[in-house]
Amino acid sequence: MGLRQGEVPGPSPEDIDHARGVLHVRHQIQAIRGRLYFALPKGKKTRTVDMPSSVAEELKRHVEAFPPVEVELPRGKPEGQGRKSSLLLATRLGNAVAVNTWNTYTWKPAPAEADIIPPRAERANPWQGAAAPKDGFHVLRHTYASIMLEAGEPVVTSARWFGHSSPAITLGYYAHFMPEAGSKGRTAIDGLLGERGDRQAGRNSPDSPQAR
Repeated sequence: MGLRQGEVPGPSPEDIDHARGVLHVRHQIQAIRGRLYFALPKGKKTRTVDMPSSVAEELKRHVEAFPPVEVELPRGKPEGQGRKSSLLLATRLGNAVAVNTWNTYTWKPAPAEADIIPPRAERANPWQGAAAPKDGFHVLRHTYASIMLEAGEPVVTSARWFGHSSPAITLGYYAHFMPEAGSKGRTAIDGLLGERGDRQAGRNSPDSPQAR
């Protein structure tokens, strides 16, 4: 659904609206010096994103296999007041997912195992996996954005789903993912002029009243 990585471990069951087919992005999980806390999404703006039916079904299966876990974390900052929230994603120990730890021990080893990125150098520490920024988890968000725009989803709608402050930001990042941009406009004009041309030709044809 194009979430930022910090937003992925944040949703609660009440954030999912199966009837409308949407997910409410109301907070994310951040860390400062290893201390996790609940924070508002980037720009301090909550939003609602489209939830494809395939994702909704996968979430249902996940909840059945791994029931939500109630977690208490500070709110707003590591020193903030504790807040309890039922999370869809948690560790095996029932804690909130720490993004940096997940990146180190789950994300980086996975593409390395699949030969997408180089494996970690021998004797290197786990956090020294050879994942370039373009190979990081954020690439999933870019993939989602490119698929949406290439499918013809309006930029204004996409910007709202991505959590961008304006469609101009979306265009700045992803305009190159819109190879058909302009073709709809050309088709519309061609259709208009072609139709008008057909009408004009009809009036001036040998069978038209003006020709008699």
